[in-house]
Amino acid sequence: MIGLGRMGGNILRRVMRAGHQGVAFDRDDVAVATLVTEGATGAGSLAEFVAMLDAPRCIWMMLPAGEITEATLRELHALLSPGDTIIEGGNSNWKDSARRGAEASGLGLQYLDIGTSGGVWGLERGYCLMIGGDAAVVARIDPLLAALVSGAGTALPTNGREARDARPVQGYVHCGPNGAGHYVKMVHNGIEYGMMQAMAEGLDLMRSAPFALDLPDIAEAWRRGSVVSSWLLDLTAQALAYDPDLAEYSGHVSDSGEGRWTVDAAVEQAVPVPVLAAALFARFRSRQEASFADKALSAMRRGFGGHLEPRKE
Repeated sequence: MIGLGRMGGNILRRVMRAGHQGVAFDRDDVAVATLVTEGATGAGSLAEFVAMLDAPRCIWMMLPAGEITEATLRELHALLSPGDTIIEGGNSNWKDSARRGAEASGLGLQYLDIGTSGGVWGLERGYCLMIGGDAAVVARIDPLLAALVSGAGTALPTNGREARDARPVQGYVHCGPNGAGHYVKMVHNGIEYGMMQAMAEGLDLMRSAPFALDLPDIAEAWRRGSVVSSWLLDLTAQALAYDPDLAEYSGHVSDSGEGRWTVDAAVEQAVPVPVLAAALFARFRSRQEASFADKALSAMRRGFGGHLEPRKE
């Protein structure tokens, strides 16, 4: 694992718990040392990291999108051997992933773009993985993927896909060639924006109702049997139970970039996505003024991803 942040470190922990051996590298020596105490082998440089792995190597990168990912890939290309596999699990633009796959193939390397969802809870709950790349490579690393995902049997008993082809429901899906995994993750995050915005606006409306509504109690009731029950609602109910006014949140809501790419893709493909676009623009507006809905969005982001928005002074 290259990149031991909120998700990279926990991904490595989860696969080690499943019996796999892990090698850890990060520019932060403290992060590496922490994983070493938990059973990983630590590397002090990318060259040392590569040398510690047996061929054919399987390397997972969990780095921020942009130049740090590009620079790390350039260095890895010079160090790896034909047949090695690079997994890029960060939130990269799908067009970059398609290009990187072609570049890796030209060097005899395998490249998978794996959109990874699960946030800071993935260590315990498991992750949802959306994969782009060669199907044979995906099949070869199935034991690794199986250790990470939330497992089979999580779908409804009457799931139409199971009835159609009898394939088991699992927590990862091979979406197509390079770029497809990050494309699906991009749309996933765009949908996430819309779901969060709808919930936050509804809470804001109830807070302004001509009744003294108990939002923590309502959120708890909705968790039990309501058609809007969800993990996002679970996190929101937890935040409201702790602080009904969400006073510790500023209402300044950031965006990771994937919401923007989703809207860009919709424009390029002439597909109407008014809800997803409005949710993105609402985040932009939140940086100008704060509402209770904005605070609810911040609470949800902190709950599932550990994102710390600027706090109210």
